[in-house]
Amino acid sequence: MVNHQQICFITDINVGCMSIEMKALLKFKEGLTDHSDQLSSWVGEDCCKWRGVGCNSTTGRVGSLNLLNSYSEGTIHALEGEINPSLLDLKEIVYLDLSMNNFGSFKLPSFIGSLEKLKYLNLSGASFGGVIPANLGNLSNLLHLDLSNNVIESDLRWLSSLSSLQFLNLGGADLTKAAPYWLPIVNMLPSLLELHLRGCGLSILPPTLCRINFTSLSVLDLSASVANLDLSVNNLNGELPETLGSLTHLKNLVLSENSDIGGQLPRNLGMLCNLQSLKLSINKFTGEITDFTDRLSRCTNSSLEMLNLGYNSLTGNLPNSLGLLKNLRYLVLWYNSFQGTIPEYIGNLTSLKELYLENNKLGGVIPESFGQLSSLVAVDLSENTLEGVVTEAHFLKLQSLKEVSIQKASPNISLVFNINSKWIPPFKLRYLYLRSCQVGPKFPTWLRNQTELFVLGFVNARISDTVPDWFWQLDLLLDDLDFSNNQLSGRVPNSLRFSLWRITDLSGNQFVGAFPLWSSNISGLYLNDNAFSGPIPHNISEVMPLLQDVDISRNSFTGSIPLSIGNLSRLSTLVISNNHLSGEVPNFWSSLPEVYILDMSNNSLSGAMPTSMGFLSTLGFLILSNNKFSGQLPSLKNCTDMRSLDLGDNKFSGDIPSWIGESMLSLWILRLSSIHRKHSYTVVWPFQSSHIGPLTQ
Repeated sequence: MVNHQQICFITDINVGCMSIEMKALLKFKEGLTDHSDQLSSWVGEDCCKWRGVGCNSTTGRVGSLNLLNSYSEGTIHALEGEINPSLLDLKEIVYLDLSMNNFGSFKLPSFIGSLEKLKYLNLSGASFGGVIPANLGNLSNLLHLDLSNNVIESDLRWLSSLSSLQFLNLGGADLTKAAPYWLPIVNMLPSLLELHLRGCGLSILPPTLCRINFTSLSVLDLSASVANLDLSVNNLNGELPETLGSLTHLKNLVLSENSDIGGQLPRNLGMLCNLQSLKLSINKFTGEITDFTDRLSRCTNSSLEMLNLGYNSLTGNLPNSLGLLKNLRYLVLWYNSFQGTIPEYIGNLTSLKELYLENNKLGGVIPESFGQLSSLVAVDLSENTLEGVVTEAHFLKLQSLKEVSIQKASPNISLVFNINSKWIPPFKLRYLYLRSCQVGPKFPTWLRNQTELFVLGFVNARISDTVPDWFWQLDLLLDDLDFSNNQLSGRVPNSLRFSLWRITDLSGNQFVGAFPLWSSNISGLYLNDNAFSGPIPHNISEVMPLLQDVDISRNSFTGSIPLSIGNLSRLSTLVISNNHLSGEVPNFWSSLPEVYILDMSNNSLSGAMPTSMGFLSTLGFLILSNNKFSGQLPSLKNCTDMRSLDLGDNKFSGDIPSWIGESMLSLWILRLSSIHRKHSYTVVWPFQSSHIGPLTQ
C-alpha cells in the first residue's frame, strides 16, 4: 500500500523551491486559521524547508503536502478555513494529506480533480460536506483515496475511472443513491486491494443481478486483488454465498452491524486460508459453525487471528477444529446460543489473547487445559451454566492474564473456586469480577499479590469472613469495588482510593463502624444492608463532592440529615431509609435539581416538609412513610414525572392536594394510609383512574 515515506521527497540543500509554488503555498496559508501555529515555519524563500512540505531532491518541485492533524486533542490543533485553488500551481504534487483538520463543512474542493499526478489523497475526518465532486474521477494515477468521516454524499459514478486505485475508504459517506449499482462499480477497479465502506447506508445489491442478496456476489470477480473488505454498519441483507471462497487473496473481511445478513456461514468461507480477520458480529447468522471451521483447519497454515461472530443466533457445540487454528489470537463468540461444554482442545490455542464466550448456553466444567493458554490476557465466560470446581491448575501458565469475568445474574451457584491458600498466581490482574460463583467461605488469600487491580467484584460469592488488613493495605487505585451480597464483616477504613466517577458497593454484608469517607472521586456509594452506625458525616459533600447515587438504607445510622448534602449538586438517588435518623429535613432541595429517587422512610424524622422540595422537577419516587412528619405538604406540582408517592404513616394534615391529580399524570403508586387529616379525603381527579397504578390503603 502506498504511504508517505514511499513518495515523500528529500530536499537537496542546493535546490530551493520554485517561486510560483512558494506563492501558491502562502496563498493557501492565507485562507486558513492556524490556532496552534502549525504553519509557523512557513517563512523564508525556501518552501522545501517548511513543515509538511516535501520537494523533489533534483528539481525542487513540491511533491508532497502532509498537514495531517495528528494531535489527540483534535480541533484544538486543527487547521480551519477554506482550501485555496492556488494548490493547482503545485503541478508535480503526488501526495496530499489534510486529514483530521476542520474545514467547517465547506464542500470538497472540485479543483483537486485537476491535480492529475496525485497518487495519495487523504481528506478523512476534515469536516468537509456536500457532494463528492465527480471530477475526482480524473485522478487516474491515484493509488490511495480516503474521504472517510466527513458529511458527504455521492452516486459513485466517477469511481470506475480510478483504474490505479488500491485503497478506498468512504466510511460514513451517504451512498444511498448508489445502492442499486455500487458493487458493479467497485468491481471495475482492477487494482483494488482494500475497500472500506463502513456506515454508508448501503442496503441493496444491484437489481441487474439474479437475486437481490449476497448470492449474486458470484457475478463479481474480486478474487484477483481484494485483500481487505469492510462493509460494516450498512443495511445489507441476504445470505453469504459459497462463492466468497473464491476471494483467495482476502485477508480481512468485515461485515459487522448490517440489518439482515443471515443464514448459515458458507462452508467455502473456510477456503480463505489467507484470512487474518473475520468480523461478522451483530447480524442474524444461524446454525452451526462446524463446516466452516473444519474446512479452515485443513489449510496448511491458517492465518486466522481474529474471529468475531458475536451477537448472532449461532448454535451447536464449539467444534474441535477450532483448536487447530493455532494462530488464533482473538475469539469472540459471545451472545449466541452455543451449547455443550468448553472443549479440552481449547488449551491448544497458545496464541489466544482474548476469549469471549459470554451469554451462551455452555455448561459442564471448565477444562484444566484452560491453564495452557499462556498468551491469554482477557477472558469472559459470564452468563453460561458452568459448573464444577476451578483450581490453580486452571491458571497454571496464564502469566499474561489481566482480565477475568465470570458472572451470572441468577443467584444459584454451580461453579466453585477451590484455590490453595498458599498459591501465588503467575499473573497480575487488572479486572476481576466473579458473580454467583463460590469463592468463600474464606476471603481469597491469593489476592495478596494482586497490586494492579482497578476493578474487583466478588458478588454473591459466599464469603463469610472478615476482610483482612492486608487487603485494605494493597493501596489499589480502583475504578469499581463490588463486594455485595456476601457475609463480609469488620470495619472499613477510609484509605480506599478511586479513579474519577467510580462506584463502590458493599451492600448486603455485615460491615460495622462509622460511615466510611473515601476518595473525592466516588460517584456511586452503596452501603445498604449492613451494620454501619453513627451519624452521616457533616462534611460528606466536601470529602465526596461527586456523589450521584447514595444508598445507605437498612443500617443503624443516627442523628440528623447533614446540611452539606445540599451541596451534592449532582445527586440523583438518595436512599436513607430504615435507619434511626431524627430531626427535621433541611430546606436545601432547590440546589439538588437532578434528584430522581428520594427515600427517607422508616426513620424518626419530624417536622414539616420543606417548601424547597417543590423545586425537584425530576423527582420520580418520593417515599416518606413511617416517620413523624406533620403539617401540610408543600406544593409538588412541578414533579410531573412522579411514579411513586408514599406519604403513609405520618402526621400530615389538610386536604389531599389537588395537584396530585392535576400534575402527576404518570403516577403508578399512591399511598396515603394512616394520614391524620383535618378535612375529608374528597378530591376530584381530573383524569381516569387508569392513570394510577395500585392504591395501597
